[in-house]
Amino acid sequence: MKGWRVGMLGIVCLGAGAGAAASAELRAEMRLATATGSGDAVGSLTIADNPAGAAVTTSLSKLPPGLHGFHVHENGSCQPTTPSGGPPVPAGAAGGHFDPQKAAKHAGPQGAGHLGDLPVLQVAADGSATQNLTAPLIKDVAALRGKAVVIHAGGDNYSDQPAPLGGGGARLACGILQ
Repeated sequence: MKGWRVGMLGIVCLGAGAGAAASAELRAEMRLATATGSGDAVGSLTIADNPAGAAVTTSLSKLPPGLHGFHVHENGSCQPTTPSGGPPVPAGAAGGHFDPQKAAKHAGPQGAGHLGDLPVLQVAADGSATQNLTAPLIKDVAALRGKAVVIHAGGDNYSDQPAPLGGGGARLACGILQ
């Protein structure tokens, strides 16, 4: 009987540990994206599991004021790419927006589009962005491990019209979720 209790205690402990492992929090150190690779550090962000969707917390500085498109991208690289005959694309190796369901459209953090579409990032006049945002469609933060997070130079209208991918344009900063 004594061995049975010890065995059951082990099973209960394993079960409790499994529940804790289901919750995830990832962090990305963000750096400016340049034509030659990663530039100066601009802060960090975390993305954590939350019942309302992924909780995104930013602690950023040294960014241009205004609205910026903000997305999880499909690859885990912030290196530049050079399209044939074109100029280098900062953080081009991050690829496109994370889209595991193959929606193939940009519809914002609440729409039926890319899973990697995050809420717009608002940068204050002093270049800082300290925000708590929610990405309601992201229910499994662990699936984002190793993916790049990109801040774009322009805003995001959560549509592919009139400009593709919300009109955010150039990649301003990038970090890898770990």
